[in-house]
Amino acid sequence: MKFFSAAALLSLTLCCGLTNSLRIIINNDDGWATANIREFYKALRADGHDAYIVAPIEQQSGQGGRTVFSAEATLSRPGQFDTVPAGAPSFGSDPLDSHIWYYNGTPAAVTFFALDYLVKRQNIFNGSEPDLIVTGPNEGSNAGPFVFTLSGTVGAAYAAVSRGIPAIAFSATDILNRKYTAVNTTNDPATILGKLATKVVNQLEAKGNGENSRLLPYGYGLNVNFPYISTKATALSEGVSCVNPPFVYTRLTGGAATNIAGYNEETGVFNWASNFTSPGVNACINGDCELPGETDVIKECKSAISIFTIDYDAPSCGGAERIGELLVGLVENEE
Repeated sequence: MKFFSAAALLSLTLCCGLTNSLRIIINNDDGWATANIREFYKALRADGHDAYIVAPIEQQSGQGGRTVFSAEATLSRPGQFDTVPAGAPSFGSDPLDSHIWYYNGTPAAVTFFALDYLVKRQNIFNGSEPDLIVTGPNEGSNAGPFVFTLSGTVGAAYAAVSRGIPAIAFSATDILNRKYTAVNTTNDPATILGKLATKVVNQLEAKGNGENSRLLPYGYGLNVNFPYISTKATALSEGVSCVNPPFVYTRLTGGAATNIAGYNEETGVFNWASNFTSPGVNACINGDCELPGETDVIKECKSAISIFTIDYDAPSCGGAERIGELLVGLVENEE
């Protein structure tokens, strides 16, 4: 079976001109009515893909891979940006576009809703499985391995990979939460991000199809982080504009942060804070330690692409041998 190579990702000579359109589901954790997901959807559709938005009815950031389905058949409060009234069904489609759906659940639950209801029961792809599930672009970066327990964007992609569907999690450094109707220029960051993410999809479509028409091997996914996108110099973009960041092949670890409990002396409450010096989150175990860390890459005007796998269990190198020695006499298969 033929799949994309690391070298192809490293150079990422992103092409245009699709040979076949892909069946794609777009999920996120920021909500179905945000600017980023709608602009991504428009870019994918413009390039000929059969894309559906299936995303949470409201903001669901920080849910990780939690799978929480709606306990009620109707909404107890209005949907995001008042796009759906209280009392409406807990899932449904946009009356103006049947390819745009919402569900009242966590991002991972939305992935399963899409696969088990829309694909299997509503037959949106005429009996076929989706070729790809994409999530995001998230409002805020998701760089570093800690995102597996925190990010709803990555959690939704991970849920797809666990079901055998190729998936890509996309994240943006910009954390601005906006309704899709706020986008009104072609230079809008959400529009730029949507087109950048579509380039990655098109690259896999053009280069990744093997004998069995899989874009990625079973158990593999991609984590893509974009830098701060700006059409003009700003403090966040370090004094330069950034609209066409090159892609860099990266690893999750390396310069990555982990969360700590930040205590506010004035309010007396805790909130998320970051620690960039943790030896745990930056331990390079099975990965290619020569690759740059995605956290460091996106500090420049560059986009980071990291490969992740479902199987991060039972490493066979380095510290695993030492731990195996510690278990001798306790487990039957270590002598």
